[in-house]
Amino acid sequence: MSRNKGNFAEDKAVDYLKQNNFDIIERNFYASKFGEIDIIAKKDNVLHFVEVKSGFGFEAVYNITPQKIKKIINSANFYMKNRKLNLAFCIDAIIIQENEIEFLENITL
Repeated sequence: MSRNKGNFAEDKAVDYLKQNNFDIIERNFYASKFGEIDIIAKKDNVLHFVEVKSGFGFEAVYNITPQKIKKIINSANFYMKNRKLNLAFCIDAIIIQENEIEFLENITL
């Protein structure tokens, strides 16, 4: 996916989260060797590390592989340690297909 399409999808995801009472903490956090977290948000004193996937003509959810989830978990742990945070957190995904948005909370269960 091109960076422009990725930014467009992330902007839609941020709008969705804001409409659902999430505070956006950070976007595109790079955790060195671990990878990137698209969106870090907070709601009800819980941090949400959100992976955004979009697609047209295919099911974007299939791009969230076990390897990708492992990188997100490692990045989230790096973020928490680096910021010296002791909060509950979860790994979520927002899937954008055509004009539909699906929020998948706590995808590591």
